[in-house]
Amino acid sequence: MTNLKTLLNTIPQQGKVIWIGLRPARRETMQVVDNVFASAERGLDGDRYQGRTGDRQVTLLQAEHLPVIAACAGHTQIAPELLRRNILVQGINLLALRDKVITIGGVELAVTGLCHPCSRMEELLGAGGYNAMRGHGGITARVLTNGPILIGDLVSLKPVSSEVNPKIQST
Repeated sequence: MTNLKTLLNTIPQQGKVIWIGLRPARRETMQVVDNVFASAERGLDGDRYQGRTGDRQVTLLQAEHLPVIAACAGHTQIAPELLRRNILVQGINLLALRDKVITIGGVELAVTGLCHPCSRMEELLGAGGYNAMRGHGGITARVLTNGPILIGDLVSLKPVSSEVNPKIQST
């Protein structure tokens, strides 16, 4: 019988990046792009959080949650740019990646926590938009290695070494 620790660290599925968006400034329209450069020092080039260090350099959302959010908000569908996350991924459970190191293409990210909705969801999705997003807001991450992230890149759990990974610790 497999123990819980092994199950939590075994995620054989791979996801795929299907959309990338950047927030150039607070409350500005999202810019949809087909690639972005991720920097451990700066975050995502062109994003409002660029230049900041910390645990929220990148936000990721699971594509499979879009229909759920839409239904809960009373819509038939929702465009990813309304939700103001950076990277939309399909095919892997992002919540299972919490507190882990993942790779997107050749870039390593430390998954730092949940990405909770903000009150702006009421404005963008209508009344109840905030609560429609609760539990479906995705995850936050910090860039560990520099490189490009492109539409179509694979997303996977970085294999866990036997040593404690100091990179995952908050700065």
